[in-house]
Amino acid sequence: MTPTTTPPTIVFLHGFAESREVWSDFTRAFPDGYRLLAPNLPGHGTNLAPVPDFSMEAQARYVIDYLNQKGCPEPVLLVCHSMGGYVALALAERWPQRVAGLAFINSSALADTDEKRQNREKNITFVQKHGVGKFMESFVRPLFAPTNRDRLTEARGLLEEIGKATPENTIAGALRGMAARPDRTAVLAKASFPVLMVAGKHDVAVHFDEAVRQAALPPIGSALFLEGSGHLAYLEQPEPTRRAVLALAAAVFGR
Repeated sequence: MTPTTTPPTIVFLHGFAESREVWSDFTRAFPDGYRLLAPNLPGHGTNLAPVPDFSMEAQARYVIDYLNQKGCPEPVLLVCHSMGGYVALALAERWPQRVAGLAFINSSALADTDEKRQNREKNITFVQKHGVGKFMESFVRPLFAPTNRDRLTEARGLLEEIGKATPENTIAGALRGMAARPDRTAVLAKASFPVLMVAGKHDVAVHFDEAVRQAALPPIGSALFLEGSGHLAYLEQPEPTRRAVLALAAAVFGR
């Protein structure tokens, strides 16, 4: 018998108060020949088992365990949005041999500033007082670039729906986990794998200038800077973002 070979694997890690569903449209046009995996991170989507630790390190361990359960010990391409990027960097720091490449979409290797940590605590207080639904009604809209907020109503509605279904303890735990993460710019600077940085000019969560500076860190790096995007490049400008990710996959896996 001819031995079977595992196809190259691309793993999609969603952001805060999102779920694996956010990748459905983005990955629909991916060519055959790749194995696509998209876990729900702890406490998100249908992954509602009790979560004792929302740190980025604990979530990275969850992703490694998930890959092991899927029979995927080989290096994978990580495609990550926002908090998913924080998790991916924690994974790459601890298990660099499991990473074939990294597509960093609207994310940052920097630690939170004091101001940002304080804002996360304010968000937790707001959720405790007014509920997750009310929080999502004000949280999601500004993530889009101004010209996309009323244009992409279906995408905005999807994120609000997923966000409103996210448990309050997940919101609080994930916000505090993000606030406590360390600076991991050294992981980018020492990366032995290719890194793609995707940044939006109107991103209110990861400032564009900050992303541009980090794009220069990886020894093997490329970048996609999007004038018409905010914090959600994979939804706001999916075509150029998809092309950039597929180009990275082709380079990583020799296809």
